Amino acid sequence: MSYLRSFAIIAIFLMVGKGFQSLTQIPIPGSILGMLFLFTALSAGLLPPNWAKPGCHLFIRHMAILFVPVGVGLVNYLDLLRANALPVLVSTIGSSLVVLLFVGWYVQRKESD
Repeated sequence: MSYLRSFAIIAIFLMVGKGFQSLTQIPIPGSILGMLFLFTALSAGLLPPNWAKPGCHLFIRHMAILFVPVGVGLVNYLDLLRANALPVLVSTIGSSLVVLLFVGWYVQRKESD
């Protein structure tokens, strides 16, 4: 029963996020908005964490399987990826470097306080 409740909560927040995105037309995927709404509800104490925990743990445990369709879908766009390999690599490495530098700076700052 706890899994059913957990999956229902996750699905409801997914639908709310997708609905909000389609109404507002903001350039953020509805699934991300739904996750942010779920995080907000959990952080604000509107939703007990143990209600969503079983389904979340199951999804996290089997996360690798959830990436299989994305990997298979990339095969359809290999030509496009080859044509744009340099910009994709530069943006991926650059953004990773920015995050790494920011986290390093932040941790040093917090440790010196």
